[in-house]
Amino acid sequence: MRLPITLALIVVAAALLFGCGGSDDSTTTPPAGGGGSTAEIRSAWEKEPACAHPQAASRWGCSVGSYRCQAVVSDRGWSVDCAKPGRSIAFTVPPRK
Repeated sequence: MRLPITLALIVVAAALLFGCGGSDDSTTTPPAGGGGSTAEIRSAWEKEPACAHPQAASRWGCSVGSYRCQAVVSDRGWSVDCAKPGRSIAFTVPPRK
């Protein structure tokens, strides 16, 4: 009975340890042909009506060009990760007053 609980705690701890990144904007190296800078993708994300924050949602997703984006509400605003095969971009959108 204790083994499943112990394993569950180890899995949660590993997810928290390895699944959390820094708060800086980051990109991976793009393949030949690129696909937009972080600033360009962020700007497109902010302008895309489908990417608007749904009322009362803490997580949501949308598409920006060939990227699939996921956003989550954080204490610093919205944390957004956009990815397509071979490239990923992450950025934070400060809270809107």
